[in-house]
Amino acid sequence: MDALLDTGAIALLLAATVRLAVPVGFAALGGVIAERSGVYNVGLEGMILLGALGAAAGTLATGSPIAGCVVGVALGVAGGLLLGLLSITFHVNQLVAGIAINLLSAGLTAFLARGLIASLFGSSSVAGFSQVRLPGLAELPVIGSALFTQDPLAYALMVLTVLVAFVVYRTHAGLRLRAAGENPRAADSAGVNVTQVRFTALAMSGAFAALGGCHLVLSQIYMFSEGMSAGKGFIALAAVILGRWHPVGAVAAALFFGLCEALQLRLQFSNPNVPYQIFLILPYAASLLVLVWFFGRSRQPAAAGQVYERESR
Repeated sequence: MDALLDTGAIALLLAATVRLAVPVGFAALGGVIAERSGVYNVGLEGMILLGALGAAAGTLATGSPIAGCVVGVALGVAGGLLLGLLSITFHVNQLVAGIAINLLSAGLTAFLARGLIASLFGSSSVAGFSQVRLPGLAELPVIGSALFTQDPLAYALMVLTVLVAFVVYRTHAGLRLRAAGENPRAADSAGVNVTQVRFTALAMSGAFAALGGCHLVLSQIYMFSEGMSAGKGFIALAAVILGRWHPVGAVAAALFFGLCEALQLRLQFSNPNVPYQIFLILPYAASLLVLVWFFGRSRQPAAAGQVYERESR
């Protein structure tokens, strides 16, 4: 109760919430874009790993975290296009294709981390982004440190969330995206290239998920480690459902999961005699409850998960 009344403790908790929510938020944005086009991107977990490896390798090679982000995003785009090749071109079941991406990424990143980073660069530690205080806003009570004393990628997530929401709901490109996910046959008859829209959406989905991996490496851990995504891609899928396939809603749901993560860390430190594994399950239990509670209460894009063949008209 004392902690709940301590504004300093609340400010620290909120700051940790935002920081921990950023990787999930980026991946959730990617999931929204993919599913709005009609494709399940279950491979978000693997694309986060690809982005993390690319961020580490690119930063170590150039000394620039910005270059690391570029390499990470490029690998994420490649992962998204591979998912499109499997699910759109070869008509592999989208869930199976996403799981294959996850397995491939987990093995490939582990192999390259050992064989490439360790042998070429000698050190796995990278120079990442530091926090940037926004003058005036950072001094606001409670929320100042949470929202306005963050790293550049956290600020980028805030801007990109608004931008993606605008594009999806206020532009012709967003209308084509939603049409491809709701009724691809009608969209095709109106002149929309459904295949192109879905490939583009998956490339962007991979890029956003990779930015989540970049944040893990360049703003949180400052190194790459095997399996460092730790289920964040799957939590992002739950955030997409909780956010009702809306960019702002999905990122808000990511903040909820970030709060769960921050709370479990706080509980670990304040209860050292309790096995820490009990607290580790909190974010995953919350995501499971969300899936059970909200899945039947919200409507996904009508054509999500469905293969569309133009010749079958």
